Formats: sequence, C-alpha cells, structure tokens
Amino acid sequence: MAKYLITYSGMGHPDPAQMEAARAAFGAWLQTVGSAVTDPGSPVNYLGEVSTGDPAPRADFSGYTIIEAASEEAAREILSGHPFIARGGTLQINECL
Repeated sequence: MAKYLITYSGMGHPDPAQMEAARAAFGAWLQTVGSAVTDPGSPVNYLGEVSTGDPAPRADFSGYTIIEAASEEAAREILSGHPFIARGGTLQINECL
C-alpha cells in the first residue's frame, strides 16, 4: 500500500457555522473510508518559510490528510466522496515516496 499526502486548497475561511457543518461532514466521510485514512490531518495556518536563498513560491493549501491506497486510482476513489470537493474545494494528491 502506498501513502498519499492529500492537501486542501480553495474555499477560503468558513464562518463558525460552516466550519461545524464541515467537521460533521468530514467525520461522516471518515467513517465511510475507514482504515484508508492513516492520519486525518488538520487545518493549517501559514506562518512563513525558511530558506538559504530566494524561497520557492508559497504553496497555497489550508489543510492535509494522509491516506493509504493500493494505487493512485484507488486513492482517487477514496477521495471521490470527500466533502471538501463537494463544497467546491480542491484536493491535491501527492504520493509519499
């Protein structure tokens, strides 16, 4: 099984009611995908960067999750019902090597 780092982008910052609904939907999604999620992750807040020269362009993402799947296609299937994309957000799939 391969591991995949899933990063979340888009959607801006939800208000408290939207955030509560998003948490409930995420919890329901976690129950449907079971052990495929090895780290549910969390929202993240950009603070800055560390570099010895000009820093790389800032990656724009607002959270992460780590999943395990047999293939990229299987990872896409696991993510197909994710509530973040149902709300218009984008999930980026990165294979952990």
